[in-house]
Amino acid sequence: MNNIKQLAIWIAIILVSLFVFKQFDSSSKAEGQVDYSQFMQQVKDGRIAKVQIDGRVLRVTTQDNKTFNTYAPNDPWLVSDLLKNHVVVQAKPEEQESVLMSIFVSWFPMILLIGVWIFFMRQMQGGGKGGGPFSFGKSKARQLDESSNQTTFADVAGCDEAKEEVTELVEFLRDPGKFQKLGGRIPRGVLMVGPPGTGKTLLARAIAGEAKVPFFTISGSDFVEMFVGVGAARVRDMFETAKKNSPCIIFIDEIDAVGRSRGAGTGGGNDEREQTLNQMLVEMDGFEANSGVIVIAATNRADVLDKALLRPGRFDRQVMVGLPDIKGREQ
Repeated sequence: MNNIKQLAIWIAIILVSLFVFKQFDSSSKAEGQVDYSQFMQQVKDGRIAKVQIDGRVLRVTTQDNKTFNTYAPNDPWLVSDLLKNHVVVQAKPEEQESVLMSIFVSWFPMILLIGVWIFFMRQMQGGGKGGGPFSFGKSKARQLDESSNQTTFADVAGCDEAKEEVTELVEFLRDPGKFQKLGGRIPRGVLMVGPPGTGKTLLARAIAGEAKVPFFTISGSDFVEMFVGVGAARVRDMFETAKKNSPCIIFIDEIDAVGRSRGAGTGGGNDEREQTLNQMLVEMDGFEANSGVIVIAATNRADVLDKALLRPGRFDRQVMVGLPDIKGREQ
């Protein structure tokens, strides 16, 4: 439905643009079918019966009832020459364009450009829903609800210690009120650290599957684009969506792609990455105590992460997911 709406908007813009172009172009189209010199020769030969003067356009009717148009130069002797050759002369008053139409034609191109610019900006900032070609500001996070995420701790083998550390997260997501009554504090962010292929992503899915809450997954590289501000807009959109579906889990894989220490590079791409990181820090700090949203991130390069990410209120708990031992490999 959203794609159909966008297509209809584009069709309307194209049709209106063609209409305006036609209006501008109509005045420059050559309507004459006969040269003015040929027309005057026919007048002298007595083959012209009637001429209707419409501004600079002459609508000519011949003696045998054929019609054609021609343009007249600034000839002060035209009317006298026509009357001298017994040609019926009719003058049509020049049509005055209405003031509103004149203003519309004059300002429409600018209004159209402003409208297209606003449309693009709304799409880039997330105004367009769905996966439109200009929906830059929409989060690319993929949501897995309870029905599509059946992963549990039983599916995760070889990291028993890590499972024990995240068990309280499951209990909190199942019954947040219980922890709040007891005055318990659940970390807002959990950072899973370990070599590639040790099951960090699977463990995060298992947490959501055990708690039976929505699970949003996204890669750190999905935030940053060539357009400035897109990454920050995607972060805002992702957290807004998560708050609407709380309690839930946001899982950011390879967070080091966007969470590297600031000031380590130069250039526009680095500035965009820092803006994205700043927005992520603000969103995580802005959570209320009962928001029910837990952010889990995974990386194998914890040493390059910005220190602000590891402060209390953000990723203040680290879970080591190491290589499985012999018993874990047998499982």
